[in-house]
Amino acid sequence: MPNYNVLIIMAKRPQAGNTKTRLCPPYTLEQAAELYTQFLADAVELARSLSNVMPAIAYSPDNDETLAWFGDFAPNCLLIPQRGETLGDRLDYVLSEALSTEIFGKAVAMCSDSPALPPDLVLKGFTELDSDDVDATLGPCDDGGYYLIGWKRPHPRMVREVTMSTENVFADTLKIAQEDGVRVKVLPEYFDVDTGDDLERVRQALDSEDSFGQHTKRFLNGA
Repeated sequence: MPNYNVLIIMAKRPQAGNTKTRLCPPYTLEQAAELYTQFLADAVELARSLSNVMPAIAYSPDNDETLAWFGDFAPNCLLIPQRGETLGDRLDYVLSEALSTEIFGKAVAMCSDSPALPPDLVLKGFTELDSDDVDATLGPCDDGGYYLIGWKRPHPRMVREVTMSTENVFADTLKIAQEDGVRVKVLPEYFDVDTGDDLERVRQALDSEDSFGQHTKRFLNGA
């Protein structure tokens, strides 16, 4: 098996009115898009900090303008288009596409909505896959979703047959994995930022973090 790892950040091109609109209020549409830009900057920094990991961005929408935007925003990152009707379809596409290259032995996809996510949790998404009795890793969010999913080989049903953006995503994913005999290592729970109610929580988390999430921290503190 190849020893190279790829960390894929699931990302949208920030656009007012299309990005993080559930943060309005307290923010305007323009401010919410700018905050999400800081989320992305922190996610890229995290990915680049991990040893033996190729940073990648799975970008949406799949068009030339978005490709160019991310090429300028995150040079030297591998860029993969998100393709598919649902988030599950797109997750399967980007993870399977990475693993099909025969360059990467392990592929992890992470959300771009957790700017305070500790790098150690992301790294565990890879290291736990080193075990012969682990086929996939999954990092649950406390809202019922997950912040990370990792594979050594494709398991399409784990993502394609789950209804995303519900409070049952994590549980439904585990159920399908069990049905298919996919051995999943569950990582520690964390949280993402979806609504205005999450802003104080992430601000407090970033206040205790010296190294990562600094782009988001500066925005939240009005710098």
